[in-house]
Amino acid sequence: MAGRIPQSFIDEVLARTDLMAVVAEGVRLKKSGRGYLGLCPFHNEKTPSFSVNPERGFYYCFGCHASGTAITFLMEHERLDFPEAIADLASRVGLTVPREHERSAESEASAGLAQRLYARNHEAMEYFCRCLRTHQEARLAVDYLKGRGLTGLIARDFALGFAPPGWEQLSRSLGTTAEARAELTQAGLLMEREDGGHYDRFRERVMFPIRDPRGRVTGFGGRVLGAGEPKYLNSPETPIFHKGRELYGLCEARQAGASDTWLLVEGYMDVIALAQHGVRHVVATLGTACTTEQLERLFRQGDEVVCCFDGDNAGRRAAWRALENALPLLGERRYLSFLFLPQGEDPDSLVRREGAQAFTDARKRVPLSQFLFEHLGIGLDPAHIDEHRARLVDLARPLLQRISAGPYRRVLYERLATITRLELPEARAATPDAGDVRLPTRAASGDGRPAPLRGPPSLCRRLTKFILAQPALALELDGPGECVGLDDPWADLLAEVVERLGAEETAIDIPALLARLPDPAHRNALVQLLEEEVVVPGEGLETEFRAGLARLRARLARQQARARRDDSSLRPAVGPGAAATPDDN
Repeated sequence: MAGRIPQSFIDEVLARTDLMAVVAEGVRLKKSGRGYLGLCPFHNEKTPSFSVNPERGFYYCFGCHASGTAITFLMEHERLDFPEAIADLASRVGLTVPREHERSAESEASAGLAQRLYARNHEAMEYFCRCLRTHQEARLAVDYLKGRGLTGLIARDFALGFAPPGWEQLSRSLGTTAEARAELTQAGLLMEREDGGHYDRFRERVMFPIRDPRGRVTGFGGRVLGAGEPKYLNSPETPIFHKGRELYGLCEARQAGASDTWLLVEGYMDVIALAQHGVRHVVATLGTACTTEQLERLFRQGDEVVCCFDGDNAGRRAAWRALENALPLLGERRYLSFLFLPQGEDPDSLVRREGAQAFTDARKRVPLSQFLFEHLGIGLDPAHIDEHRARLVDLARPLLQRISAGPYRRVLYERLATITRLELPEARAATPDAGDVRLPTRAASGDGRPAPLRGPPSLCRRLTKFILAQPALALELDGPGECVGLDDPWADLLAEVVERLGAEETAIDIPALLARLPDPAHRNALVQLLEEEVVVPGEGLETEFRAGLARLRARLARQQARARRDDSSLRPAVGPGAAATPDDN
């Protein structure tokens, strides 16, 4: 495995990054006071409430409370994972991502092999593209693509190619050394003969390179020209290609920008045909049932996945398998729906006849709840209505239990209770956990300006605000332990800020501090404090902070004393006639 990215490097990247340049790629911003305002990219709004503070290196939305640094913006807006976001920002400022420890010889060799296989696949992609343009046998492939209505531009965007007939065409072109032939074999492009030597895996096929989100070619799919079998042939499993994980078209779709809704189809040509007609956020599985891992990758791109399958029995079976694999991922703003094609139609023919609206119109989608309960109801005898209702509950309950606890699962249980006319405990509204202390949140105002925070005054909040204005004050506390157990909803945030600042040998700036906070609630609360003006008391900031710290310590001492008294009052007397200890306040 590659080592952990050093925190010092992350801080350096943030220090060099122009937050405005990063955010402006996805948000139109206008100057407003000391910062900039725009329409929030994370929720629908008509009045700008998305604030960017380039001086202090963070953004904050007064409507939906999204907040963070350039790293979190790329992760949330571009749907990158953390290492991808760091690599993106590092490349912008001319840095190379280091690792915190040296890799073992085995992991180093594995990483080196992966890089060589990516390079071999890239060479093969260029070879297949070149053959489509220049090979004397490519006419059949060109006629096929034109017959499917594809333009040269879309063929270029998806790097479509042609594997010419013959057993050793690619081998002779790219496998000129023993090392090259070995690596082409490991990449799944060559096959070993039983009697020695190699031959091409792909022959006389239209070639579809499969690229990961970073644009690296991980494998290929090939569509046979003529009557050969199999009709579609994919690369075998390799160190860099795993069929159950890959999604065809994901790289190209991400280049079109972010989207909340993504379409999942069954084939390569479906993806390309829809993209040519303006439906860009569409991907395909690689000829197999949709896996949980593929759906997880897709949900990282958007909140809703629409499974587009044939309306026949085979298509509905594929949809049901996708539903079962998606259940553990649903909830928390993740939703699955279905778009079943009319009989005899495929995405290519339907988009030509009805246009992009046939795939983008939400009214044409079948919600998961409808498909789920209709599917479970098939085959149940309506003549036995009581047994039918009970049977439906028995079938549905284990499926719904696979969805994470929360509002979405409860809504589905409510729907099941309505259909069966039965009272189900799971359909009752859950009550919040009394022990779940939440940070006060800022109410959204109509014009995007910050509204007053709800909740009682907090000493920990005030001390945190002073530390943000003068980070060295965090060293006045004897570590985060001074806040543990304090009856104050802001105590956990104060403790985390003290821990993060106190662990550094050198001072860190605000973006670096925000990047260290994994809890979005803490990050949002911190950004709220940063948005507020700090009113310096007459005695000075340090004097006021130390006075507040003294009050905090006194309050914690009183809480601990009360806890000890409560504990002693619960202990039995030691022997007969033992007197009770008087309560001293």
